[in-house]
Amino acid sequence: MCGIAGIIGVAPNQFTVDALQKMTHALAHRGPDGEALWVNENATVLLGHRRLSVIDLSTAANQPMHYLNRYSIIHNGEIYNYLELKEALLQKGYQFSTKSDTEVILAAYDCYKEKCLQHFDGMFAFAIWDEQEKKLFAARDRFGEKPFYYYFNKEKKQLIFASELKALWVIGLPRHIDESMLLNYLSLGYTSHPTDPAKTFYSDYQKLPAAHYLKFSPYTNENNVEIIRYWKINSENVTSIPAEEAIRQFSHLFHQSIQQRLRSDVSIGTSLSGGLDSSSVAGGIYKQLSVNPLYKQQTFTASFPQFEKDESVFAKEIAAQFNLQQYFSYPSANLMASELEKLIQHHEEPIGSASVYAQYKLFQLAKEQGIKVLLDGQGADEILAGYSKYIHWFLQELLAKQKFSLFREEKKLLTQHGIPFKWTAINFLAAFFPALAKKQLEERTKNIFLNDENIDEEFRNTFLKEEGSYKPLIHSLNDILNYNVTGIGLEELLRYADKNSMASGVEVRLPFLQHELVQFIFSLPSTLKINSGYTKWILRKAMEPLLPLDIVWRTEKIGFEPPQKDWMANSTIEELIRTAKVQLVKRGILKKSVLNKKIQPHSSYAAESDDWRYLSAGLLYS
Repeated sequence: MCGIAGIIGVAPNQFTVDALQKMTHALAHRGPDGEALWVNENATVLLGHRRLSVIDLSTAANQPMHYLNRYSIIHNGEIYNYLELKEALLQKGYQFSTKSDTEVILAAYDCYKEKCLQHFDGMFAFAIWDEQEKKLFAARDRFGEKPFYYYFNKEKKQLIFASELKALWVIGLPRHIDESMLLNYLSLGYTSHPTDPAKTFYSDYQKLPAAHYLKFSPYTNENNVEIIRYWKINSENVTSIPAEEAIRQFSHLFHQSIQQRLRSDVSIGTSLSGGLDSSSVAGGIYKQLSVNPLYKQQTFTASFPQFEKDESVFAKEIAAQFNLQQYFSYPSANLMASELEKLIQHHEEPIGSASVYAQYKLFQLAKEQGIKVLLDGQGADEILAGYSKYIHWFLQELLAKQKFSLFREEKKLLTQHGIPFKWTAINFLAAFFPALAKKQLEERTKNIFLNDENIDEEFRNTFLKEEGSYKPLIHSLNDILNYNVTGIGLEELLRYADKNSMASGVEVRLPFLQHELVQFIFSLPSTLKINSGYTKWILRKAMEPLLPLDIVWRTEKIGFEPPQKDWMANSTIEELIRTAKVQLVKRGILKKSVLNKKIQPHSSYAAESDDWRYLSAGLLYS
């Protein structure tokens, strides 16, 4: 896990080594264990790296790494199945001088070229310069766990990229907020674009989308950056499988994923909220370590004493069950007020709620305890329909497939279990007329823009784009899960996790996002995800032999939620909100009348979260 930075061009010395070093210095928090720079002979390729040493701690594994007197790589992330790949490549005659996963990437690329990506199970953003063919190959993992931002100047035949935008700004590149993205955030809370996965919050930069690779050959006549998708979820081929067999296969894939994500030359911990997802990961790690006890597992929990949604009692139960060493973080309003500006600087874009700050403090605690790697349960809700917002899509699918008795039974059981969901006559219509539902949802979203009384009208009229109201066409539960995993939803959470963890030089690994596991889940019928009035049913069944049953069959969905409503009533935070509003009014983004409105504190997941959005967006201009 590291920070990468690169400059590729055709004219020698367009940027100096000093400029490259400024970029890597801006990424120092991502790689506190080392820094290295490399420039090719004619000074047209500059690669920089900040290292967080996790696998092969020797200097031989430092980057930029070179291979076969031809390839040079900078890599951020981990290839979890590198040992298996290395063995296969040894059989093909490849030789290795390190024990790192990075060298395996280089050999795999030489062997398979672009198809090497099909062999990787990992989280990664890497760039390989081929000095022989004078071309760059860069790639990002399937779900976008690791970032890759770039600036392309076609006229100068120049590509500049890095793990974070601040590494691009520090060498004098422009910093212009994309006002259409800002409008989307202020009115809808979106930090990602609903139709264009390459867009960032800044008009001059793009991000390499998840599951895509990039090719750039600066010396060819075309001189374009070519972006190609290499993987996508197949959400249409749902197979019929007995429940017992599905549970067995799910359990096998999940524990295999954890086993590979425990590969490390440093100690590994886990974040533990007390919910089903993080408890499953903690239990899975315990199961692996009980077979091969390398160290005592350490867990990290954010606690909010006296808050009604504090889950630390459940986290303590899991820690006691598996005899874990448990550490607690206690984020507060005063702490957040003192660190919020620094947090926004790390993220470079707006954040959705105070939950992001609570996660930031959790990773900080792990660093203080000397832990460099944490496993986390993120991604389970998106692939297994864990949020209550998915329930009406599930029920609509049952209706559309004319499973009327099952529809009535599931609706009754979901209600009995106290799982909140909305269901009206409109949902009946949506089940049979999904195209009409899509149109109505887009119209409703457009009205949110038009009826936002705080947005300056000239600003809205100038930057309101039709695609901002886009909604996907949904025929099944799989459709909406696919959109949230590959479009808007998971990508935002992964960005938070990356920026928060790397701010403290900590690597976060996500067992639920093993691509074979994800594809298997999407091949299952919806009734194995929501069943008998429970969400994430197959995960619950798989965890029955491992976890306490009161954890397995909990139905209240809290999520990772701090007492944001109370924190927003803090006098210092209220002053930050007022200052942020002034900034947005001065720039013609909000109407002046917003300054006279009373601040409205709200919870982390409230639909109406205007004041938090103003706070987060306003701090970008500070």
